[in-house]
Amino acid sequence: MKAEEIRGLADDELVARVLELEEERFRLRFRSGTEALEEPLRLRSIRRDIARLKTVQRERQLAARGR
Repeated sequence: MKAEEIRGLADDELVARVLELEEERFRLRFRSGTEALEEPLRLRSIRRDIARLKTVQRERQLAARGR
């Protein structure tokens, strides 16, 4: 997911997407402990997508405060 796509999402969509990705990340991490993953790099991309989403959330919080 690119930053431009993320910035186009509404605030509630950002929160929902973060929760969705964190759940997927948890499931993949749990599964990686018991078996080999088909796409081990998916964990990295999920982690980075979560970081991008949280960065945009923080930017919006700071913009709302006038900083």
